[in-house]
Amino acid sequence: MTVFVTLESHLQACKLDEFLRQLLADALPQTRAYSACISLQTLADRQSKAVLLVEEWASYEHQQAYMAWCMETGLLEALAPFVSGPPSQTTYETRPE
Repeated sequence: MTVFVTLESHLQACKLDEFLRQLLADALPQTRAYSACISLQTLADRQSKAVLLVEEWASYEHQQAYMAWCMETGLLEALAPFVSGPPSQTTYETRPE
């Protein structure tokens, strides 16, 4: 069953453009190429300095493997200079209607 994961990060003042241009420009192609990543969309709110990533994964286990990879490669540590706190993550299961 596919899952959607949202990751919302609030950025430090004046860091939004740098975050989008530098960090995400490098990280997002890697995420999209990661096994079982179905889709990834980036939404930015310039007023609140927030970035919302909406990811679709083949399964929860695939997304968890990706997060472990992010920890191993230091990708999550690279967020620290940009964000004002830890990201908020929510996982949604796809439900039949």
